Amino acid sequence: MQVLVLNGVNLNALADRDPALYGGMAYPELETRIYEWGREEGCSVRCVQTNDEGEFIDLCHEARSWADGVVVNPGAWTHYSYAVRDALELFTVPVVEVHLSDITKREDWRRVSVIEDVVDHRVIGQGPNGYRDALVFLTQKGKDGS
Repeated sequence: MQVLVLNGVNLNALADRDPALYGGMAYPELETRIYEWGREEGCSVRCVQTNDEGEFIDLCHEARSWADGVVVNPGAWTHYSYAVRDALELFTVPVVEVHLSDITKREDWRRVSVIEDVVDHRVIGQGPNGYRDALVFLTQKGKDGS
């Protein structure tokens, strides 16, 4: 199974953000963990982070030709980018939305996810381990053939 893990705006600055909300690790460490979890689950993972919305969308379009599953954390784009939503809606493979913090218990504007109706599963507020949960979901879905 080939999985794209696509992280959006400001995820590259994790080490500088509130550790109580975002887990207190630098983005390279998060990527290392994601690759390890991917190997444990028997899938090939490609992690990408971008602060450019157009590039994020282009990566979604490109992945449609090779990915068997997608883990996506669009960052703040989650709350307002219908362009990101439309790009995710094009996937015919399972897509999992991940957020390090529990967006349902934060500011009112963060509680809105314009992508939640086009993803297959959501993992919210589990910190970095949310990515592991997402990979487990995708590999189990792949084993089930669904």
